[in-house]
Amino acid sequence: MKKFIHTLKNIWSIEDLRKRLTYTIGLVLLFRFGSYVMLPGIDPAIYGQAANVNGQSGLLGLINLFAGGGFSRASIFALGIMPYISASIAMQLLAIAVPYFARMQKEGESGRRKMNQYTRYLTVIVTALQASGYFAYLKNMSEQADFIVAPEGLFWFICVIILTAGTLFTMWMGERITDKGIGNGISMLIMVGIVAGLPAAIINEITNRGADGGGGYIPFVLEIAFMVLVIMGCILLVQGTRRIPVQYAKRVVGSRQYGGVRNYIPLKINAAGVMPIIFAQALMFIPGIFAQINEDWSSSPVLAMLNDFQSVGYNVIYGLLIVIFTYFYTAIIINPTQMADDLKKNGGFIPGVKPGKKTAEFIDNVLSRITLPGSIFLALVAVAPVITRVIGVDQSFASFFGGTSLLIMVGVILDTLQQIESHLLMRHYDGLMKSGRIKGRTSSAIGVPQG
Repeated sequence: MKKFIHTLKNIWSIEDLRKRLTYTIGLVLLFRFGSYVMLPGIDPAIYGQAANVNGQSGLLGLINLFAGGGFSRASIFALGIMPYISASIAMQLLAIAVPYFARMQKEGESGRRKMNQYTRYLTVIVTALQASGYFAYLKNMSEQADFIVAPEGLFWFICVIILTAGTLFTMWMGERITDKGIGNGISMLIMVGIVAGLPAAIINEITNRGADGGGGYIPFVLEIAFMVLVIMGCILLVQGTRRIPVQYAKRVVGSRQYGGVRNYIPLKINAAGVMPIIFAQALMFIPGIFAQINEDWSSSPVLAMLNDFQSVGYNVIYGLLIVIFTYFYTAIIINPTQMADDLKKNGGFIPGVKPGKKTAEFIDNVLSRITLPGSIFLALVAVAPVITRVIGVDQSFASFFGGTSLLIMVGVILDTLQQIESHLLMRHYDGLMKSGRIKGRTSSAIGVPQG
């Protein structure tokens, strides 16, 4: 405890780190404040009653989770940062499928700036479309509770303009945190939104366990112990790395010798982050949409199974999709051929492996072998909330036992601690750990590159 307090004093004594922390905290508080500011044209009292009746589940629940509850509160940040994430994923896929964007991606810093600019333009379009969808969602709710007090055309205009501005402002805050604060800004805002629901979930679980027939507080203690184990597993999943040794050839220029050093290529066991879970979840929501469109389809046993998230069939298919998408997304973000070419250009080679095509094949084989256990463990983490829900854990608390929420929290916290530790070690202070180093993710915790 004494060492921890001493470390906190060291963190606060570094002026640059202190400014970055206060800047980050300020923007995070602003983001949380905005998530409670309701859209104009809505009666807050009537809407509050309607929102309690309808609740949030499925895809809407996922969006609400990423928006920090702003979606369910009809706030100016109702869409959160999700449109930007969607646009970033779309640009990544375009960089694979379209030669123009592929060339742009290889142009270095200038290409990256162009990609970021196109991503921002696409974010505006995606946000405007999602804002129109959110208007339709509120309009459908209002038919039962009549909480929209503004004219329909005016309210649609308000939704599109304010929600688009809210998402762009959220994106700007994320970029500012990345540049002038601590951690990855976009991931930080998502994590803060997720963590905001944790205290209420814990209180609900304690209340339920303390009530008659709740089982008492011993099951709650066991739940916390299980959560700690799952968190430890997530840390291993995030930090797990396979190092491929690399040797660089010696070069003598005049009286100086260059190269001849050993290095390594770090390959993440879970290079895809949480994107496979998001893709799989989005795909598993489709049967529910079909069931709502046609009531006859809802009687189908297959659709009934796919709509029951606690069924064995649902979770088996869900887990298989996660494994498939893990391989798919890993293949998108890691290119063994390009890595082999870069090694060859820089005079590097893997001991015992020929440069060029053989090196690319070797990296691809290693990547395939480490991705399999990583994808299986990722699938187990994804279905962990379902398992806890089956044994009687409250739904709001069960979501923190795995899935996207826990992985994002672990990834962001590790990345932030790693940056803080770097600042401490750079100024010759003791790090956050007695031995070893904190290995955070070098990119966004959600697997979306940040500009």
